[in-house]
Amino acid sequence: MKNYRLFGIIYILLSRKMITAKELADYFEVSMRTIYRDVETLSLLNIPIYMSKGKNGGIGLLENYKFDKTLLTDDEQKCILFSLQETNELNIDHRSLLAKLQNLFNKESEDWFAIDFGVWGSSSTHKENFETIKTAILKMNRLEFMYFNSSGTKSIKSVEPLKLCFKHNSWYLYGFDTNKKDNRLYKITRIKNIKVMNESFEYKDRTMKEDLYDDPKNMVHLKLEIDKSLSYRVYDEFGVSCISVISDGKYLIDTYLPENEWLYGYLLSFGEKLRILYPSHVKEIVIDKMKRCLENYR
Repeated sequence: MKNYRLFGIIYILLSRKMITAKELADYFEVSMRTIYRDVETLSLLNIPIYMSKGKNGGIGLLENYKFDKTLLTDDEQKCILFSLQETNELNIDHRSLLAKLQNLFNKESEDWFAIDFGVWGSSSTHKENFETIKTAILKMNRLEFMYFNSSGTKSIKSVEPLKLCFKHNSWYLYGFDTNKKDNRLYKITRIKNIKVMNESFEYKDRTMKEDLYDDPKNMVHLKLEIDKSLSYRVYDEFGVSCISVISDGKYLIDTYLPENEWLYGYLLSFGEKLRILYPSHVKEIVIDKMKRCLENYR
């Protein structure tokens, strides 16, 4: 890990003339003291790295520095080129840096990896929101946006963004709600009219509470029987430890999920292919909703 970090510092400085120790510490998720030790290590390896104090100070490399590519194996060189294709967490000019390293390593970069943060059938707004949030996290700018909770209630949020999180096929913003004075999760598809405020903040800890995703007080124990024709959904949406195969190839799902309107709609989405075995009160709620659905067509 240390060797990766040392090489990483050099590659970043090949594109940026100067960077602060705090930026590097945040990027590599280590302390500033560790970054200072890394600078000392690089200096002992005869890398012309230096530190300057003052308003525009930071860590840099002497101009016209040439990196010795023989320090890296062929596989390490490829790994570095691949990783640069899809990351831009420090806002460096990746196209320029990638071109320099390709020339240095005498390699062509293969376009092997892509992530699309859009939602099927959505407009470009979702992607734009994702990029806006990512930029706000890196620059530590407060966000304001309209948010719709799972009940459809609309509210205006003021949030210090900390992380983007992926959970159960959806992206969430993890941040500090400045009004409620607590950390919260916001589903990105429910965020509208997002604005980056010209107001920075400082964070002390990005560690996420384990119970933020699921409120233990609102969890319900479910036992479900699902037809084998929906095996693609079973393995996509439930953990292997929750799944058992029973008679006729049907699946028995034993799991815990948060009980709310989302849960009832989710269970209804399986149609006639699902049967609720337990608990009885959830089964009765879903049956009542089915009856109401039929009334809409009479």
